[in-house]
Amino acid sequence: MKKRILSMVLAAVITVMFTACGSANTGTTNAGSADTGSTDTSVTTPTSGASVADDSTAAGEPVTVEVWSNNRHDETYMTEMVDAFNASHSDVQINYTIMTDDWQNSIQLAYQAGTAPDVITISASDGMKLSDYVSSGMFVSLSDYIAADSTFQDVTEVYDHMYEGLNSINDDIYWAANGVRSGTRIEYNTELVAAAGYTEVPDTLEGVVQLAADVTAIGNGSTYGVGFTSSGPFGRWLEGVGEMSGYTHNGYDYTTGTYDFSSWAPLLETAAKFYENESVLPGSETQGVDNSRALFAQGSFAIWGNASQEAGVFTEQFPTTFEWGVSELPTMDGVVNGALSITPNFGFAMLSSAANKDAAWQIIEYFSSEDFLKGYFEGGYSAPLSSYMAGKIDSTKVGRLADFAIQDYEDVYPSTPSITVEGDAYPTVFWNVILGNISAEDAIADLNTRYNDALARGLQNGSCTRLVIENYDPLHPSSGTCTYLSE
Repeated sequence: MKKRILSMVLAAVITVMFTACGSANTGTTNAGSADTGSTDTSVTTPTSGASVADDSTAAGEPVTVEVWSNNRHDETYMTEMVDAFNASHSDVQINYTIMTDDWQNSIQLAYQAGTAPDVITISASDGMKLSDYVSSGMFVSLSDYIAADSTFQDVTEVYDHMYEGLNSINDDIYWAANGVRSGTRIEYNTELVAAAGYTEVPDTLEGVVQLAADVTAIGNGSTYGVGFTSSGPFGRWLEGVGEMSGYTHNGYDYTTGTYDFSSWAPLLETAAKFYENESVLPGSETQGVDNSRALFAQGSFAIWGNASQEAGVFTEQFPTTFEWGVSELPTMDGVVNGALSITPNFGFAMLSSAANKDAAWQIIEYFSSEDFLKGYFEGGYSAPLSSYMAGKIDSTKVGRLADFAIQDYEDVYPSTPSITVEGDAYPTVFWNVILGNISAEDAIADLNTRYNDALARGLQNGSCTRLVIENYDPLHPSSGTCTYLSE
């Protein structure tokens, strides 16, 4: 039986629900396809709070606040709330755009070109290193606004959820997380799994490899054991297997303050058997995430891995033609020895280029209000991070999200140093090992050298700090004492 352990504070706050990133299309502006699909949508909406003087438009015209989001799973709700707010406010309006393709690059290019939005959605899973956006002057600290807004403090409990390097730096808060995204799970085709002689997904990675081989064997070339995607194939679920097995998070050893990927070798060599056994749907790793989801939904393969956003994906965006199940991730030995990473999400950052920052804050305040968040969480679009909102929602309304309930071995990992690595990042290198393009031994030796060299450069030029956690517990990474060193 798997051990389930987590920080008591986090477990009490977020055990109610889980997150989402999936589908729907209702009149915003949609572009591209990241984890959430493609297209682009634009909606104009106002905010709550005090009136905002218009210092940039003609007399009588409302201030328009540009908001970009890389979420499409919540489009129906966001559009509904945006329209309702627009109808009841005349001083401020929101132009809401969904921009899921090349998210980070799109924001940076728009900022450089002077066409950036005023506010963007942000999540700890976006891969946006906060220190990079702060040091470049792109993000504005929200601390003064938050300090003056007791209602915002009560609803978000923001001071209890300051994560150094994720949403805050020192005492400055750059975005407040309203929700939390679960760690990854296995979504599986119950019919294909049962036909292969299994009643559940095995609790070891080796067992899942064998399951995939057995499903493929009875598929006779029409169905396969597992499918991947071109969009973050390693991070979808295999990385979570390593975390739960007690491997270094992002390759970083919090006890020594150095990078060491050595523990990952057994996982990479085991996962490579998916391809050695020809158990992977041919070409799935070249498909975008939505294409791979659609292939799973039509029964082309049995095993897919992703987080709680799939609850909405496979009930609304790509309804399956079969009963699909949800399983906790396997580990290397069937025992949970480390925390599965969960990510604070559904926050909003203000860009320094915002022409009317008071109006931009008014929008952030609205999207973090109790009334707005109650509907958002009850709609199953995310899980509440604050205990305040957890106590306000009706958890019976969340549907299949109940299958993604936060487990007691899930936790928020402290942000690793913000370094600039020359060459491919570790997820790309790891995936090349799984594809059989490089040996695990050579890949890990290369990563250890390049990542520690990058850390040394960052320490030398002052662009990063070394993080060491006293009393570090891999099952409770958020509970240790963090120390930041300049050398």
